[in-house]
Amino acid sequence: MHVHILGICGTFMGGLALLARAEGHKVTGSDSNVYPPMSTQLEEQGIELIQGFDPSQLGESEDDAPDIVVIGNAMSRGNTCVEAVLNRGIRYTSGPQFLAEHILKDRWVLAVSGTHGKTSTSSMLAWILEDCGYEPGFLIGGVPQNFGVSARTGNSPFFVVEADEYDSAFFDKRSKFVHYQPRTLVINNLEFDHADIFDDLKAIQRQFNHVIRTVPGEGKVIWPKESQAVTEVIKMGCWSEQELYSSLADTSQAGWSTKLIADDGHQFELFFDGESQGILDWQLIGQHNVENATMAIAAARHVGVKPQAAIEALVKFQPPKRRMELIGTVNGIEVYDDFAHHPTAIATTLQGTRAKVGEGKITIILEPRSNTMKSGVHKDTLAGSMALANEAYLYQADNIDWDLASAMKKAELPVKVLYEIDEIVETVAEKAERGDTIVVMSNGGFGGLHQKLLKKLNAKQ
Repeated sequence: MHVHILGICGTFMGGLALLARAEGHKVTGSDSNVYPPMSTQLEEQGIELIQGFDPSQLGESEDDAPDIVVIGNAMSRGNTCVEAVLNRGIRYTSGPQFLAEHILKDRWVLAVSGTHGKTSTSSMLAWILEDCGYEPGFLIGGVPQNFGVSARTGNSPFFVVEADEYDSAFFDKRSKFVHYQPRTLVINNLEFDHADIFDDLKAIQRQFNHVIRTVPGEGKVIWPKESQAVTEVIKMGCWSEQELYSSLADTSQAGWSTKLIADDGHQFELFFDGESQGILDWQLIGQHNVENATMAIAAARHVGVKPQAAIEALVKFQPPKRRMELIGTVNGIEVYDDFAHHPTAIATTLQGTRAKVGEGKITIILEPRSNTMKSGVHKDTLAGSMALANEAYLYQADNIDWDLASAMKKAELPVKVLYEIDEIVETVAEKAERGDTIVVMSNGGFGGLHQKLLKKLNAKQ
């Protein structure tokens, strides 16, 4: 079957292309920006990439048209290829629906959902299964460093998928994860996000209720006991087995709990139903990663992995790229790349970083790039989320609808708002000293700031 993908260079759609190719399909695709590393990864698998959306890529006649066109959720009416697909009556579908019908069919799906930690938790879960000999398939919204790719079909019934609540396509406004029909469902946490498609938290909770409705009675839903938002979703109806995780220090209670041995979270003890399952001493830090690991271990246990074996696997776990990834150390100055783009994620990342560096200086460079950030939904909580840093530099891009400087007046730390990426690089590099920790936070490329900063720091030596 010839599968043509519109919007192929996104992480999800690119991963889907790799899976379709591995299943033996001819795969082609197009995007507005075809560039490495995704373009390289796809072309190495024999996938032809086309720059732009000229309708000629769909063939001149019915005979040379694709058998099916997978339309990414970034595509909308008015796109020339979309209009040609509709006008010519070419068969089309969404990415999540194609995944469900052609990849996930007859698989044991382990879906990892929630506002934060999906990529990290699904990467941990896939690695636990791999290290324990399960050879799972997976589709993850990042690149797990233990695997080096974002997707693969695997050699077993088990398939780990990062289950995103964003909508499926312009013609299917259900959340992606509603298509996946998981047997094991992890809900990490739940907050308001994606203000461009959801009006309020209740709208998101409704989608989570929909995915819970698809979990079999013999399946399992794993969720955080202290989350009021998730508790409300469960009260809307849950017909499956449940396991709860508590972030409180009471390790005698039923379900999963943890006790920190190191304040920064790099060492903690795991408990289930009041009994110790072992101690994890690993390279990750932060309470959020303690919680992510616990969820991954719980999900792996559902398919037969003993918690102690999962703990041993996570000792060897390497975090996905762009999740507090150390991208360079120059003259004693550490520079990290982090995907955080929500106040809660920023705060939890800084909590772990502060516990690690103690009194050391932490500098944040933040690009408020997500649609929710750009709309100003989080402008009243952003300043408080950065409180554990020593200083912050914010990038005021042209497409941000609110004044960053005004919102930062209540900040408890020095905050500088700048309009040019090069000026941020110059200022931060000039002030940086041995022992400093610089964390660059963005869910995009940030105009190449990361490498520009490392180059400037090197030139300073």
